[in-house]
Amino acid sequence: MQPSPLVLASASPRRKELLDSLGILFDVQVAAITEDDRPHLDPQFLVMNNAALKAEAVMHLRPNALVLGSDTTVALEGRIFSKPKDNAEALSMLRALSGKWHSVYTAVSLRWREGDFKEDFFEVSQVEFKRLSDSEIINYHAIVNPLDKAGAYGIQEASDRIIKGIKGSFETIMGLPTESLEACFKKHGFDFSK
Repeated sequence: MQPSPLVLASASPRRKELLDSLGILFDVQVAAITEDDRPHLDPQFLVMNNAALKAEAVMHLRPNALVLGSDTTVALEGRIFSKPKDNAEALSMLRALSGKWHSVYTAVSLRWREGDFKEDFFEVSQVEFKRLSDSEIINYHAIVNPLDKAGAYGIQEASDRIIKGIKGSFETIMGLPTESLEACFKKHGFDFSK
């Protein structure tokens, strides 16, 4: 018995792009949930909880499918940087990240209701920012929309302007740990290839 199809419970264009890069067939069904972005939460708990909320909301609508919920957040010195509310907050976030290493947490929740299947995992990678002036941040945000991105930046767009180095998985930072996801599919015999 095999779940069909794979359903991405996210509107993220970056997650769609990463799944496409794996040659995987999938549907998209955005989860109607309110994400928990309280800044004092443990970042691992936050991403795991939000990913599970997304997967479980869609699982009930698509019982035969394997539903993939995912969530990403940025954390620095115990503080969570979710999606900024406005440009002023986006500027403030990059000021705080400027010249420092920070962590990016991405969680994956997989749910298949008919198969009574549930698996959750997360990964952490590190990003080092260049030392940035306000004008460099403003110029970066003129190219990259910060409002739909945790931490007010995207690793895949104009990153040479702001990022000095990374440790870990580029894809995890982008929003989906593809290597771990492929390993999970292989372990359970799930095949969603085009």
